[in-house]
Amino acid sequence: MEKRELHSVLTDFLNENLIQATASGQAEKNDFLKTRIRPVLAKGVLHFQAEEFIGKQAFHKNLTAEEAAAYLEGLMETSFRQLQLEARDKSGSVLVSKKGKVTVKVKKKPVSGNTSGNGASASGTNGSDASDAALQAAWANGLSHNRKKRYILEEGIPVPFLVELGVQTKDGAIVHAKYDKFRQINRFLEFIEDVLPKLDKNKETRIINFGCGKSYLTFAMYYYLKVLKGYPVRITGLDLKTDVIEHCSQLAKKFGYDSLEFLHGDIASYEGTDQVDMVVTLHACDTATDYALEKAVRWNAKVILSVPCCQHEVNKQMKSDLFAPVFRYGIIKERMAALYTDALRAEILEAMGYRVQILEFIDMEHTPKNLLIRAVKQGKKKENRKEIEAILEAIHAEPTLYRLLLEKNPNV
Repeated sequence: MEKRELHSVLTDFLNENLIQATASGQAEKNDFLKTRIRPVLAKGVLHFQAEEFIGKQAFHKNLTAEEAAAYLEGLMETSFRQLQLEARDKSGSVLVSKKGKVTVKVKKKPVSGNTSGNGASASGTNGSDASDAALQAAWANGLSHNRKKRYILEEGIPVPFLVELGVQTKDGAIVHAKYDKFRQINRFLEFIEDVLPKLDKNKETRIINFGCGKSYLTFAMYYYLKVLKGYPVRITGLDLKTDVIEHCSQLAKKFGYDSLEFLHGDIASYEGTDQVDMVVTLHACDTATDYALEKAVRWNAKVILSVPCCQHEVNKQMKSDLFAPVFRYGIIKERMAALYTDALRAEILEAMGYRVQILEFIDMEHTPKNLLIRAVKQGKKKENRKEIEAILEAIHAEPTLYRLLLEKNPNV
């Protein structure tokens, strides 16, 4: 697929002039029928609301322009073959053939002018200007309807585990000091919502959360999938802290979450199963993320959600005569190493047959560790081994995930 061409046209349309974008024409038969995107104002800021039609239900979420572009690119790669774009100044279409060939057409709309023959009005106002002002006002009013953010777990509706963990009061109000955590939980559930079409509602979905910690997100995932959506799931939370595991186990029992368990264990040595549908790893430190990703691939997991943390390994390894003047600034080298690490993880997962996106998990103001790697199994492996190895040679690095997946699979 010509990703660059598709990305370019999406970037061109995703602004305040967009009226609507509709992705349809299923690539394969399932419950995900189509998606419609339109601009909205959220807290006075331009966002793009995606309305997903899944079965007989419609689900909504707000995205930034960058997120909306990545979202539509992903859908056109895997789920749909037709995208219609309508803006105030132009219209466009994207067609994807069965072989992945992309055809893009964009047509400019004629500029409307004053055709009444009256010239300026009695007050001296140009008719065209007045018309444009009216259109702009109508457009702004249309955006303003959605100023309040819609959360999957809504404010004012008490959720037992959120009350118990101190995020909500008993009447459902959000505790002020926990509002960032509330937003983080909802953002995570939006990523889960995106991959629902990949989960089979007719059989048990096996999910493992490595490094679950206090398990805000583990409980949220169970509550959303099992209680709200009715998916038959079995979720295991794994962590090294014994007291945390004991506390979470007590809460799961208290809430009657029979298919949610918490175990004490290490990511690298865990061998409790040989089949998992979804692997979640949140803030697993340094190479612990790599071991979790390797296990997910080995288990042939359909979905991987990973928020990496503390990418020290490549930072210690990488060096370059060309970039030496840049690398001598420690904080710059550290940030570059983190970005290299996660980009290479994404490319390695693509080489193993996953479609991968790197998305913003939560705002930078909450934490700098805000990138989420979302990988969905698609079967077709990307032929990018040479490119990966060229980058590794250039920066003199050999990250753990490369050794675990590509070195051990020379035929990939």
